[in-house]
Amino acid sequence: MSYLNVYKDHGINVLRIWCQWDNTRNFADAGANATLYHADGSIKTEVLNTLVDILKNADKNGAIILLVLFSRESWNENIRLSDESSDKAVAALTGLLRPHRNLIFQIWNEFDYRTVEYTKIIKSIDPERIVTNSPGYSGILGSLQENNVLDYLSPHTTRDDHRHWEVSASEIQYLVEKFNKPVVDDEPARRGTPMYGGPKSPTLATDHIIHIYNIWKAGGYVIYHHDMFQTGYGSDAVPKNGIPLPGFSNYHDQVFDFLKNKDRYIKNLR
Repeated sequence: MSYLNVYKDHGINVLRIWCQWDNTRNFADAGANATLYHADGSIKTEVLNTLVDILKNADKNGAIILLVLFSRESWNENIRLSDESSDKAVAALTGLLRPHRNLIFQIWNEFDYRTVEYTKIIKSIDPERIVTNSPGYSGILGSLQENNVLDYLSPHTTRDDHRHWEVSASEIQYLVEKFNKPVVDDEPARRGTPMYGGPKSPTLATDHIIHIYNIWKAGGYVIYHHDMFQTGYGSDAVPKNGIPLPGFSNYHDQVFDFLKNKDRYIKNLR
């Protein structure tokens, strides 16, 4: 059985991978060696080979990989490449991955440092590569300069506990109308731990479902956030095999079922 096919059957056809997972927050599978880059910006061959294997397997199963080049979590902990090294890394990775077309580059998770410069490097090597960015924390919708150069927008919408399912939809609609390009709500209404930006009050799966539905109505798309990656192995949120498949969490299963039946709910929406 292919895990990718299980996700696809539940309405999930894009999986996101971080090139930097080298923070010290005790996230699942995170650590100093969990990075694609050497300090000088060269690419780690063994990690690259694993990524290429994932891309090939995803392609066979009709799935897309969203590859996050740099991480705000690492930046905040001063785990950073210099500008020169990061330019080298972006250029090298773009060239090496050019044959793989089931791939989207997301410059940052929750940051915007030199997004325009990195996008220009990518486009100079692979003009057809789709590039996006998550520009910051909750409610940061990106600068005019950045939003103009990206192929689609992917901000973290408002996560305030007070009716975020309505506020976020208005943010997405604003971006769709202003920039006339696809907009993805990155990690909407997530259940994540409050320690790392999740809701301060208890959440219901219904909150998440209404939020997603309103984003769809506003003409946007969503990236579904699972809380397991921020809690680490041994917590109730993490399956023993580390793969959050349907059937593990009643909370997430309700959202999975909703995603699986997307066409039932948005057939007549734009």
